[in-house]
Amino acid sequence: MKRFLIVGGGEGGTAFFRTLIQLDRIRVTGVVDLRPEAPAILEAKRHGIPTGQKVYPFLKENPDVVLEVTGDPAVYRHLCDIKGEGTLVVPGEVANLIMQLIAEKEQWFEAWRVRQHELDAIVNSTHDGMIAVNREGRVTLFNRAAERLIGKSADQVMGKKIGEVLPDTCLDQVLQTGKPELNQSLELANGKKIVTNREPVTDREGKVIGVVSVFRDITEVTSLVQQVTDLKSMKSQLQAIIDSSDDAISVVDTKGLGVLINPAYTRLTGLTPPEVIGKPADTDISEGESMHMKVLRTGKPVRGVPMKVGSHRKDVVVNAAPITVEGKLKGSVAIIQDMSEIKELYRELERFRRLVRTLEAKYTFDDIIGESEAMRLALKEARQGAHTRATVLLRGESGTGKELFAHAIHNASDRKYNQFVRVNCASIPESLLESELFGYEEGAFTGARRGGKKGFFEEADGGTIFLDEIGELSLSTQAKLLRVLQEKEIVRVGGAKPVTVDVRVIAATHVDLEQAIKEKRFREDLYYRLNLLPIHIPPLRQRVSDIQALSLHLVKNFNQEYGRNVISIHRDALHVLETYNWPGNVRELENVLGRAMIHMHHSEREICKEHLLPLPSSMAPPAFQEGVTEEGETLQQVVSRTERAHILRVFEETGGNKTETARRLGISVRNLYYKLERYQISNRETESKT
Repeated sequence: MKRFLIVGGGEGGTAFFRTLIQLDRIRVTGVVDLRPEAPAILEAKRHGIPTGQKVYPFLKENPDVVLEVTGDPAVYRHLCDIKGEGTLVVPGEVANLIMQLIAEKEQWFEAWRVRQHELDAIVNSTHDGMIAVNREGRVTLFNRAAERLIGKSADQVMGKKIGEVLPDTCLDQVLQTGKPELNQSLELANGKKIVTNREPVTDREGKVIGVVSVFRDITEVTSLVQQVTDLKSMKSQLQAIIDSSDDAISVVDTKGLGVLINPAYTRLTGLTPPEVIGKPADTDISEGESMHMKVLRTGKPVRGVPMKVGSHRKDVVVNAAPITVEGKLKGSVAIIQDMSEIKELYRELERFRRLVRTLEAKYTFDDIIGESEAMRLALKEARQGAHTRATVLLRGESGTGKELFAHAIHNASDRKYNQFVRVNCASIPESLLESELFGYEEGAFTGARRGGKKGFFEEADGGTIFLDEIGELSLSTQAKLLRVLQEKEIVRVGGAKPVTVDVRVIAATHVDLEQAIKEKRFREDLYYRLNLLPIHIPPLRQRVSDIQALSLHLVKNFNQEYGRNVISIHRDALHVLETYNWPGNVRELENVLGRAMIHMHHSEREICKEHLLPLPSSMAPPAFQEGVTEEGETLQQVVSRTERAHILRVFEETGGNKTETARRLGISVRNLYYKLERYQISNRETESKT
């Protein structure tokens, strides 16, 4: 039983405690939190689990696992420094995945226990007595029929040496010789005569690991002699026995012709009795050698042989053994086990392992805070786009959360369990960008890795690649990216053979791509390929109504990081935040709140105006003046200035109503949001003029 210590009594600690306390193989040794009234502390006390505010006393007991669920990296590092040898410190995010795997394992064990109970019920319901011993000769099976025939209870013989409690069974002799003894008559100590079959149990290497004996009263067998001598009656009895098996069973005679199959065999292979009975033993084989014929040739059993059977080429494992009567070979019996379910479980396990290894897409749509009209529109389009394979173009100023949207779109798509590769096109030198994106072959350039290297697109095969700052790509790289989007294939640097890739592309930029096209800095054909599903993420100054909720969300995260307990923001401080222009958008808001909390006292629970460092009084963009032409202005600049002035005038006339403004201008609401962002027009600007 593993001993777990939980450090952190918040919601996460409470959730882990409730999960762990229900697991049979895990014991919670304690819960630690600085707050005596933390939810997990109170929960642990109700269950009689030790609690405390200091972790040292609990670490002295050397727990097997310490779950750090405070979310504070400093706490995690401190625990790693002071833990004892043999103690594993697990951060909360990884622990969550571990809990899921443990829960699945517990479900698997529970299913196994149910199956074991079913097998016990079957064994105890048979009329035949059954005794089994292990390699040490100790009794491991003694069913009710054996109790009735021998006159001893299972409690008297289970776990004891067979030679000490039942010396007349001869099972210890079969255990030593490894040779089966079939149809042996025996008179028990109570005077009953039985006929018994003693069969050694061997492992895959042929070593004897136990013996099973099946026996019945000889008087009952005598009454069935006439029926047993009739082959047809014998087949019907055998059919009734094996029909209840979940494993496929196949029997052939000495010539290798089918004589018996069960319903499980038909379900597995798709072959009915008329297609198998009387037909050669290899009728059901799609790939591999017939184990029936091998057993008939050698007279020896075979175990654990993989092959494919049936028209659907099902993957199976075959165990086959000879059928002998009075020392003569009478045929072969095979047990065929379907491996598809086991493989599916293995694939599921690999999927979770890969999720634990990569875990790169961290955020979902639940992590995006915003109820303003502009943000709701962006979220709606992003959610719709997540369920398609279309290329997404995220547009917005720096710091608006474009990467957050990319994470959320990937996690809401059917590719969420595959790779999410992030590439900042502006941070990679131009000389290296092409080889990093598309990979290179061995010897492509001086210093190239032996054997070549996969590029980001190949790494993201089956998943999503996020190309941030795509407006910074050179024209030559843009041409190669266009080929990837059009042909779904890449060519490595120094290579000639195209490589097919299945990648969903999410691009992001704060650059005015339309202007870049006019200035010949961005390819027009690539623009139209990327602009299939454009999503405009509004700047913070256009979603002032979201500042309060967004600030409280950020404060909650900073509480864990900085060890504070801030729960609110004073309305004067909130007014300062809502009247600032936020040129750095959410990233700047995050910095301002972080600095404020760092300078707060640990006991303070509300951010006040004095906690905020002075913000610039005006960060508004320079105003456009209608009707004034500056010397050297281009036609495009004049058109842009005039367009802004007209949009601003209509925007003011409608009182900042974006839907009505878009209707009067004859454009879509989404296009209006783009133009408002481009010309930096906000509700606050119209309010200041009124």
